[in-house]
Amino acid sequence: MANLLYKNDFDVARDRLKTWWDGGDIGRPAIQLMISRKEPREVIPAMPRPEGWIVDYSTSNFDFRLHNCLHSCSRAEFLAEAVPAVSPDLAPNTLALFLGCRGVESPGTVWCEPFIEDPAMAKFEIRRENFYFDFCWRLAKATLQKCNGKFLLCYPDLIEGLDTLSAMRGTETLLMDMIERPDWVHSSLSQITRCYFEVYDEMYEAFKDDRGGTVFWAWAPGRMAKLQCDFSAMISADMFNEFMMPVLREMTGKLDYCMYHWDGVNAIQHHDHLLSLPKLSMIQWTPGAGQPGPSDRKWWPLHHKSLDAGKKLILAANKDEMLALKKEFGCQFKDIMLTMWADSKQAAEEILELASD
Repeated sequence: MANLLYKNDFDVARDRLKTWWDGGDIGRPAIQLMISRKEPREVIPAMPRPEGWIVDYSTSNFDFRLHNCLHSCSRAEFLAEAVPAVSPDLAPNTLALFLGCRGVESPGTVWCEPFIEDPAMAKFEIRRENFYFDFCWRLAKATLQKCNGKFLLCYPDLIEGLDTLSAMRGTETLLMDMIERPDWVHSSLSQITRCYFEVYDEMYEAFKDDRGGTVFWAWAPGRMAKLQCDFSAMISADMFNEFMMPVLREMTGKLDYCMYHWDGVNAIQHHDHLLSLPKLSMIQWTPGAGQPGPSDRKWWPLHHKSLDAGKKLILAANKDEMLALKKEFGCQFKDIMLTMWADSKQAAEEILELASD
């Protein structure tokens, strides 16, 4: 797998990314840089959109899901450190579906319907006959057969910890559980982590490239994952420390590289706890609706604090924001991974030149 059809410099890009992840200097930040193609990289026969199709997570038509997987990378050019990859995602909480939630499809997303009514009867186990588990693996295997040598397979958005337990139990009910039955919450979180790695470990073996690298929102040269706790916006820093930090310590300890999806201004209070995780590699700040974008100067004090603590950052940016970050962060600018789009190859080359020493 020296190179890929959709990225003919994959080998040298992986060399740069390994250097970057391991603290080396590639002369600029890592940049997931993409441009749209006027013509697809390869012609994939068109398939009509199924009647009633409202969300691309849908499990209502396997053939169309497979078609979307095969088609999704064909109209983009993946430059610099961007790696073409698709995911057999079923929801923004796929693990909760594997554990028993029913997915409720709505325009743009799939909601996980809570089902744990009696905590004493709750079971946390992966059943291979589960509809969603079976669908996800069939989609993953079918995509792997057809994408070999073209692009990679990314982990589905499994999600873990309190977000998964909230999907299974219900948000308000879980908030009460944390006060009334904290031991059950701790035990449940531990079992969810076990289930997560039961799935993750099998996917790693199936999805890894010839260097052992994998993609979870970014490529890294080993066991890579995105972690999160959107639920944390509703709890205090003390409760986050009590319930979620043990999950994150265990999970980061089982991964080679990982990012934390840090979502919303109400989660800022947990910054110090996140920075205390020795094996957390990178933070993805997502300000939330109604706020300036993640590269805006409003958030620079947070970014300085993260970088000073030895964490890398992944941020979406345009060219002007990139130049402002370069000026503000100096040598630490190189510890940022940027996600960017350019209008043309010429514009992309200009971005790379401006980002470099």
